[in-house]
Amino acid sequence: RMFFEPVTTPCGHTFCKECLERCLDHRPNCPLCKQSLREYLKAGNYSPTVLLQDIMLATFPAQVAERRELHQAEMAELSNLTSNIPIFVCTMSFPGIACPLHVFEPRYRLMIRRCQETGTRRFGMCIYENGKSFADYGCMLEIRQIEVLADGRSLVDTIGRRRFRVLRRGHRDGYNTADIEYLEDKKVAGEELQELRCLHESTYRLAQRFCEHGDLASRHILMQHGPLPEKEEDIQ
Repeated sequence: RMFFEPVTTPCGHTFCKECLERCLDHRPNCPLCKQSLREYLKAGNYSPTVLLQDIMLATFPAQVAERRELHQAEMAELSNLTSNIPIFVCTMSFPGIACPLHVFEPRYRLMIRRCQETGTRRFGMCIYENGKSFADYGCMLEIRQIEVLADGRSLVDTIGRRRFRVLRRGHRDGYNTADIEYLEDKKVAGEELQELRCLHESTYRLAQRFCEHGDLASRHILMQHGPLPEKEEDIQ
C-alpha cells in the first residue's frame, strides 16, 4: 500500500501515522531499529513528512488518490452507529450516567482513537457474559473528554446515551463489534401508569435516603456521579 499520512520518527524511520500509532500501542519503540520513542509518544506530535507527501503526490497522483479513497471508505464504515459498532466489554452503564474509563489495552486504545477520528465519539458498552463474549444488551457511550497520559494510556470521561440490543457479534482488529438496534421505552397508561408512578416515587425516596446517609459508599457515589438529580415530572 501507498503511504498515507507519513510521519518520520526521531530515529529517522518513516511510517503511516496510523501504522505507527498501532505499533506504539503495544510498545514505545521504533518498529524497525527498536530505539525508544517514549519522549516522542509523550509529546504526541505526529507531524506529517511534507516533503515525502509532495513527492508522492507529484509522482503517484492516482495511487495517492486511491489510498485516500480507501481511507475515506474505512472512516465511513467506522462511523456507522448501528452496524459493526465498537464494543467495550467492561462494566454496566446507563443513559445519562457518567462512566469514567482507564484505557490501557492496545485494542481499546485503537478503538477510542477511531471514535475520535471518525467524529462519532461513541461506542457501545456491555458487561461480560460467559459463553457469549458480552451481554445481549448494552448502552451507547459518548466521549466527553480524554486525557492522554505520557505512556499512551488515557483517562476517558464518557456518559451513557441510548440502550441497545445486540443482533450480531463480530470482531475488528482485536476488539469486539456488534450490529445493534436501539431500544425505546414502551408508553403506558391507566393503572400501569399509576403503578409506574408509585414505583418511581418509592425508588426516588430510597435513593434520597441512601445519598443522605453519608457513609463511605454513598460519598464515593456522590463524588463520582454528582448529586441526585431532581425528580422528573414526565417519568416516561
